[in-house]
Amino acid sequence: MLDQRDQLLRAALYDRSLSALRTWLDSWAGIGHVAVGMARQGYDLQLTRYDEKGWRATFYTTGMEHSPTSATGTGWERTPWHATQRAGWEALRRMRQE
Repeated sequence: MLDQRDQLLRAALYDRSLSALRTWLDSWAGIGHVAVGMARQGYDLQLTRYDEKGWRATFYTTGMEHSPTSATGTGWERTPWHATQRAGWEALRRMRQE
């Protein structure tokens, strides 16, 4: 019985931690931290708003005059933070494939 309670408590704390992380990342401050982390990996961020349609975030390889390369990551989402997160994951995935 104690083991089951322990597992439930751990799951609840894990959910709270993920919720706190999601709240932190889904903000302008979160975009800044993702951009700084990606800059350390050699990427520049371009973030563009398209009226009420959404946001496009693109990570370009630093020093390439923002020309598309195989390591470019792009995300199109309704919010700027989700677009930035998606583009970052895509850029890192492509980088690992090279």
